[in-house]
Amino acid sequence: MFDTPAQLLGDAGPLAKSLPGFAPRAQQQAMAQTVAEALERREVLVTEAGTGTGKTFAYLVPALLFNNKVIISTGTKHLQDQLFHRDLPVVREALKLSVRTALLKGRANYLCLHRLDLAVSDGRLPTRADVVDLQKVSRWAGRTRHGDIAEVDEISEGAAIWPWVTSTADNCLGQECPRFSECYVLKARRAAQEADVVVVNHHLLLADMALKDEGFGELLPGAAAFIIDEAHQLPEVALQFFGTTLSSRQLTELCRDVATEHAREAGDMPDLVRAAEALDHAAADTRIALGSASRRAPWREAAAQAAVMKNLRETENALARLQDMLRAAAPRGAGLNQCWQRSIALAERLAAFNETDHEQQVQWFETFARSFALHLTPFEIGNSFQNHVSRFKAAWVFTSATLAVGDDFSHFCASLGLDAARTARWDSPFDYQRNALLYLPQRMPLPAAPDYTAAVIEAALPVLRASEGRAFLLFTSHRALQEAAQRLSDILPYPLLIQGTAPRRELLHRFRELGNAVLLGTSSFWEGVDVRGEALSLVIIDKLPFASPGDPVLQARLDALRKRGGEPFRDAQLPQAVITLKQGVGRLIRDVNDRGVLMLCDPRLLSKSYGRVFLNSLPAMRRTRVLAEVEEFFAASPEAAETASFFS
Repeated sequence: MFDTPAQLLGDAGPLAKSLPGFAPRAQQQAMAQTVAEALERREVLVTEAGTGTGKTFAYLVPALLFNNKVIISTGTKHLQDQLFHRDLPVVREALKLSVRTALLKGRANYLCLHRLDLAVSDGRLPTRADVVDLQKVSRWAGRTRHGDIAEVDEISEGAAIWPWVTSTADNCLGQECPRFSECYVLKARRAAQEADVVVVNHHLLLADMALKDEGFGELLPGAAAFIIDEAHQLPEVALQFFGTTLSSRQLTELCRDVATEHAREAGDMPDLVRAAEALDHAAADTRIALGSASRRAPWREAAAQAAVMKNLRETENALARLQDMLRAAAPRGAGLNQCWQRSIALAERLAAFNETDHEQQVQWFETFARSFALHLTPFEIGNSFQNHVSRFKAAWVFTSATLAVGDDFSHFCASLGLDAARTARWDSPFDYQRNALLYLPQRMPLPAAPDYTAAVIEAALPVLRASEGRAFLLFTSHRALQEAAQRLSDILPYPLLIQGTAPRRELLHRFRELGNAVLLGTSSFWEGVDVRGEALSLVIIDKLPFASPGDPVLQARLDALRKRGGEPFRDAQLPQAVITLKQGVGRLIRDVNDRGVLMLCDPRLLSKSYGRVFLNSLPAMRRTRVLAEVEEFFAASPEAAETASFFS
């Protein structure tokens, strides 16, 4: 009776019968059928499925029916967990399939029992809070089956304890580890080898493609299909993995591990610890020389400063001295030998960074509060990525709610070298004409004006009153967000939640619970945020999200594009900004019953010719420039709202 994925997702199918609230959607059924064809034919397929299509089920059904190994990659570890623990079991149970599934993350997401032993015996943690967290980890270690650190809710993902009790490709001892037979990474890898469907994330997928070991190097060649969800994130993530990075954190962790291994295996070599301390100090001095501010900039800006170059040379010399001492100490034990191998790899990265010939790569740096990183990033990765895709005789399916500019996929496809890909696009099944209103306020200054953010807040206040809060204000910069927060803090009659004052998960929980809050956010709130119902009824976006022209990687890529005869704005900046705007707009309508107003403040939408490209890429909804019509929309019942006047 149910011969095709489309039928399985139909109104008489098993999902409709077993899942409360499941609503068959023609777009979902069409996508499922298209994905199934791509899997069988080993095609490269690029698809955009609008919000509400149900794209996860649309690719899970054919993936579970496919009689070959499938790897599914998601944008973040959070989405990876959601897919594996919630969506995948639901579909598998509804279809009554005995497909074996596995979840695989990078090795730094798993407890390393050997490093836990070292941390407990060493007793040299920097702070009392770290000691408390170590005690929590030790208690959890006695009961965990999988060793996935995401299980430990009481310790934040960014806690300082995790590098002490997890491993990296650099410091893993492999088969020489005394706890090798109990290794959680090894267990996860074996489960992935045996599974029919494996859920990974983009970082893990690309680390393997770029031959940077993260724990599953044997997995990819065995797959017959790759499904890439949230594919719009892949090009930027890929740039990291096809380049080279050396960070002061890597140097510091090496120095820390040398001190630990010295105490265990080479106590009669005090010069080894002194060499590690010298490297640690040199790296810290280099961070100071790079300036106090956190920033991303071309390396030429730093290279022009004598103090920076002096400290970097001292760091290089200190690393060389430590490497020499580790060579002599390496035979003492597996830990010291591993430290020696790491020192060689780090010295090679630093030497590569200091080379003068970087015609195909951009040389840049970034600084954080206490650390820095040096990067060599390719201008483009299309050819490299396509070469990796071609290595595997497999189907590749790329999907997201935001890949196209209008109906054009060329920007995304070119970024990954997918010139021969088949493309397909489905609009959202949500009734935007009935349930949404686009408001373009009048008399807004251009975004470059010094009073622009003040004008945004002034225009937003009456709309916030009409919506009674229940709003996201999305900004393209932290500076604008902070100015808006300052202006709203004393005059807004609704709870104000500000990105950076609490973890994102906590802010979203409070936003849903309050029911009338106003949340101010930047890039991390433009995507991957799902607030359904009346709690979010208004999304205000301050300006068109063009990437910062000062970003060193973007500048280098635009220069390379210009040299090849391309037009940087048309071919790169505009399509990427359109895709980013679509992500922000997608926060508004998350369910069939949602209603809301989208307020786009940027006057360039109407004053510039390219504004039409943005507007034509958004869901078809009614538009107005009249505040009274926004107020009427919020005051009206859903049935009456569709008769409101609009401007086109």
